Amino acid sequence: MEFTLYILECADGSFYIGHTDDLGKRLAQHDEGRGCVYTSTRRPLKLLHTEGFETRYEALTMERKLKGCSRAKKLAYMAGDWKAIGDLSKGRHQHQRSS
Repeated sequence: MEFTLYILECADGSFYIGHTDDLGKRLAQHDEGRGCVYTSTRRPLKLLHTEGFETRYEALTMERKLKGCSRAKKLAYMAGDWKAIGDLSKGRHQHQRSS
């Protein structure tokens, strides 16, 4: 069984990140306003990104990592721009050190 990490863009421009073992069913739940308080009040939703993982643990781990990232880093991740992700990470750490 494959698990899918997905990123939705909400009507207010925010991102929602989740994972599922049945993407079609989960997207239908989001579209109907069921199963998620956050997206139920921010419809319509647009699917921006999907990525397959072999285990639920891997998908959940990536979901949690991304939820902690800045918007810029999430956009870079969806674009597959690993250099930008690295640059954003370095900039963040350098800023924290100088504070």
